[in-house]
Amino acid sequence: MAVRRLGQILVDLGFISDEQLFLLLEEQEQQAEHQQLGKIAEDMSLVTDEQLAQALAEQMNMQVISLDDVSISPDLLQRITEPMAQLYKVIPVKMDEDMNELTVATCEPQNLSTQDELRQFLGLTIRMVVATERDIQKTLDRYYSQDSESFESLVQDLENDSALAAAAAALSGDGPIDITDAEALADSAPVRKLLNMVLLMAIKDHASDIHFEPFEEEFRIRIKSDGVLFEMVPPPRHLAFAITTRIKVMANLDIAERRMPQDGRIELSVGGHPVDLRVSVLPTMFGESVVMRLLDRSVVSLDLAKVGMDDDILAEFRTTMVKPNGIVLVTGPTGSGKTTTLYSALSELNDITEKIITTEEPVEYDIDGIIQIPIDSEIDNTFANCLRAILRQDPDKILVGEIRDLETAEIAIQASLTGHLVFSTLHTNDAPATITRLKDMGIPPFMITATVEAILAQRLVRRICSQCREESTPSGDLLFELDMTEEEVANKTFFKGIGCDNCNNTGYKGRVGLFELLIMNDGIREMIMENASTDEIRIEAQKHGMTSLRDSGLYLAYEGMTTVEEVVRETIIER
Repeated sequence: MAVRRLGQILVDLGFISDEQLFLLLEEQEQQAEHQQLGKIAEDMSLVTDEQLAQALAEQMNMQVISLDDVSISPDLLQRITEPMAQLYKVIPVKMDEDMNELTVATCEPQNLSTQDELRQFLGLTIRMVVATERDIQKTLDRYYSQDSESFESLVQDLENDSALAAAAAALSGDGPIDITDAEALADSAPVRKLLNMVLLMAIKDHASDIHFEPFEEEFRIRIKSDGVLFEMVPPPRHLAFAITTRIKVMANLDIAERRMPQDGRIELSVGGHPVDLRVSVLPTMFGESVVMRLLDRSVVSLDLAKVGMDDDILAEFRTTMVKPNGIVLVTGPTGSGKTTTLYSALSELNDITEKIITTEEPVEYDIDGIIQIPIDSEIDNTFANCLRAILRQDPDKILVGEIRDLETAEIAIQASLTGHLVFSTLHTNDAPATITRLKDMGIPPFMITATVEAILAQRLVRRICSQCREESTPSGDLLFELDMTEEEVANKTFFKGIGCDNCNNTGYKGRVGLFELLIMNDGIREMIMENASTDEIRIEAQKHGMTSLRDSGLYLAYEGMTTVEEVVRETIIER
């Protein structure tokens, strides 16, 4: 049955007139991002939050409740953890054990994915009722106040759960395991709840990785946020097998195989947007170590103007991007934002007149209009083999996820020589060192000079938290690392974050990029043919305006965006 429009329901209930509905629709049309009609009506004081809740309940055929009239027991609160309640803006109201049905109150009943996602996380049938947003927020503040303590209390409850400990002990040996018992343990409510809380806290903090590490005496969980690992309260050691098994079940991996590395993928929908989790399982002396790479597409902006390049570098990079042929390389360590930069470039180049094909391991972002091919080495679908096939597909621009060997490099060069623009990545310390790396792979210097158009090196440094930033003076040791004297920085102002709730007392919130762009010119090409050293090429590039990674970092430090410590940590000095 078709859902009735909210505006008409507001009119039918007598809350607004037809003229007011027309005004609301006009206001909604004028907004850049179409806000929901009910929210606009509430902001314009045409309806109260109680009236809006009543209209939403009427629209979705749900019941309206007042949370002031509901007594929520501690057992009921245990069903939904604080991160989940805050993320979805829901409150558990009633649990029917016979029906295995949990009733939750929401202020966003029109978000149909919430019910499905909660069912997936909790393993329960979910029934939704409607409450006002003010009611939901007030109840969240009352019952869920300190999420770190709630995680600690959850870990404490797990340590005191003797039945869970006995079930885990029965499966913790090195011999064959009972698959049914293992799946039952992994699917138990306490294990689900712990893993759900870790995942939701990581997604909420925009973390990039979650590490589950077994040791002889403990099972450690660490979350990487802004490029740095932070340890959480460790869960009981005997739950290591249950937690790793739960992850393997979610990733469709073989739970009976505990001696071989395994890789998998989990696709979740959290708060209405997709989150991909790449799972790597590695056998160790004391169990299986699991690392989950989080890819939250909703927080990644594939806009080249927003990756953080200086205006001059951005202009030069854009000029290189539109060349008819050649190779453009982006270099840096794992996690330095190379993929985001390349995807942003391809998004900008994505036009109906251009054929763009990518080959990646794995495909991280789905871009409409671009042909994307996943690499699978198990079936010999390697970068080199894929690239050969791509050339028969009449592309204009090609992205090769990574140049790892001479074979891939040679085909990429051949592609550029036959009229294609090829984008790819390499792992090198900086832009000039990439020339040496290509030579070491076995590529002749004349091929490098004939094809490579630009090399962009990049790093990510942590951004100072804006809410606890204060002036700071770098130490003498740091100045020595920077090869600078106190006189040179006498007129410079530096900053640091002292730590607050906004940044989890780290002093940093988010990251910003450092960029070094080497544009090939006749002078550099001649030096490459003469087998000049990396340092000589670097000096020549800087003469023609290349800003080094360290100078790029110092500029951000002078601007108060990052700290000197971060610049020293992420860059090397060119002596």
